[in-house]
Amino acid sequence: MNKNLTIDLTLMPTTLDLWHVYLMACVLVLALILIIVLLSMVIGMASRAKQSIKNAVKPIAAEPEIKVVEKIVEVEKIVQAPAPEPVVLKEATPDAALQLLGLLQKEARFIDFIKEDITAYNDTDIGVAARVVHEGCKKVVNEYFTLETVRSDQEGSKVTLAKGFDAAEVRLTGNIVGEAPFTGTLIHKGWKVTNIRLPKLTEGHNAKIVAAAEVEL
Repeated sequence: MNKNLTIDLTLMPTTLDLWHVYLMACVLVLALILIIVLLSMVIGMASRAKQSIKNAVKPIAAEPEIKVVEKIVEVEKIVQAPAPEPVVLKEATPDAALQLLGLLQKEARFIDFIKEDITAYNDTDIGVAARVVHEGCKKVVNEYFTLETVRSDQEGSKVTLAKGFDAAEVRLTGNIVGEAPFTGTLIHKGWKVTNIRLPKLTEGHNAKIVAAAEVEL
């Protein structure tokens, strides 16, 4: 890490409180949420492509075949069995994920923080650095994504899931017996992305360079 990214540990607090620990946890949870959002987008696009191909495939009927048995002419209509459903996977381009990684690095020094060996620092020092990463990650998420909770109920309240509920939106845990409707306690409201506003990339842009090297003259 070059000198512009070095953290002056002499300026950091020397005490650890629960707020610093909370910030560290928020940073890790936020990173996991972003990865899950991108994976959900890729899986959704692949599912829609697969469904479109499935609807386009129709059974093909063969031409009637004339069969002679003991001077009796019989006409059989042979219907060909439906062809196996083709498995088509849409290759997801990594540009969006690389672009998001670049934005997190730009605003929060995310990669620098993850790649740093923090074993030499105490919890107080890590908490100060986590505050910087947290603020940067929050700025990226608020600027480029619109997030809403999956459920509007209060966490800890009792909810009932009707038959046919969306298993992608609600994950069941605990003692799962029988069929819906299910009644249980809401542990987490969940998050879903309702809008994405990632900047457009210019043609020829190398998205793999998430942070250019810096040379001071």
